[in-house]
Amino acid sequence: MNTATAAETAPDPAQCRSVELEERIRQTPGRFRVMTGDRPTGPLHLGHYFGTLHNRVRLQDLGVDVFVIIADYQVLTDRDLAERLSEHMEGMLLDYLAIGVDPARSTIFNHSAVPALNQLMLPFLSLVSVAELNRNPTVKDEIVHSRQSAVSGLMFTYPVHQAADILFCKGNLVPVGQDQLPHLEVTRTVARRFNERYGAVFPEPDALLSAAPLLLGTDSTKMSKSRGNSIALGATADETARLIRGAKTDAERHITYEPEARPGVSSLVLLAALCLDRDPHAVAEEIGGGGAAALKRTVTEAVNGRMAPIRARRAEYARDMAYVRSVLRDGNERANEIAEATLDEVREVMGGVL
Repeated sequence: MNTATAAETAPDPAQCRSVELEERIRQTPGRFRVMTGDRPTGPLHLGHYFGTLHNRVRLQDLGVDVFVIIADYQVLTDRDLAERLSEHMEGMLLDYLAIGVDPARSTIFNHSAVPALNQLMLPFLSLVSVAELNRNPTVKDEIVHSRQSAVSGLMFTYPVHQAADILFCKGNLVPVGQDQLPHLEVTRTVARRFNERYGAVFPEPDALLSAAPLLLGTDSTKMSKSRGNSIALGATADETARLIRGAKTDAERHITYEPEARPGVSSLVLLAALCLDRDPHAVAEEIGGGGAAALKRTVTEAVNGRMAPIRARRAEYARDMAYVRSVLRDGNERANEIAEATLDEVREVMGGVL
């Protein structure tokens, strides 16, 4: 007898809303402006690619106006120093261009180059309480994994800074994972309270939930730039092969796709399947009794095959860094124009207090 409660079997509202949004995007992509981005704390990796990056290109190609922020200010939320910042920013730019982000259709910019965006934090902080920020589960998790000796005030204001990132350009669609929904709810709260207090200026952005499956790192834990367990998009074919050879598996020879029971093996199977655009169960069945060696050989060939054209484009862009830097300069110029216009609106409805 099935004893599941109605609450357990009810459709997830956020998932249902995302399905509805996908249909609306296909019908009228021009009505949407997506805001997304990354912190330049290290090289982007395959988890980023399959989790978020290729989705940005998909939305761009559908005709959505996409803004991609290189969140250099937010590097300091959980660490004392912004180490190798310029190097990481340029690497990120190369990755964006290599995977297909088109500067003619998407805007790439960075925090520190858009003062008006950051100035929006002042009125936005007045719209949320300390208790609300303190309750944010995403902030709590980030504090646990912080690399700082003591948690700074910037960590608590991180969700409000994200609200400024999204609302400065009046973004109305934010691709997120389930764990990022509390951050987006802060943005929706800020927009709603600002509009109620001062006048209608901002949209309340919707979450577009990612359906991307979770890829583990080579040590079978969460793939992360800081844990040394990821395969960077900029890695060579030989580096990729070496990292995959060292990936953690298990003692059972027959390869199956069972994410709960065999996380390390299953993540490798999934990586191969994603690269090959195949079902992971079929990939596992094909490898069968070949064991870890056959699995890692399959994964290496699949990853290097999928990444080969991306690596080639990345190398081509790297030979013309003047162009790459001009992409960021042009994106910053557009972001500044939009941010200044938004800040002017905010000043007007607030009575010129900023």
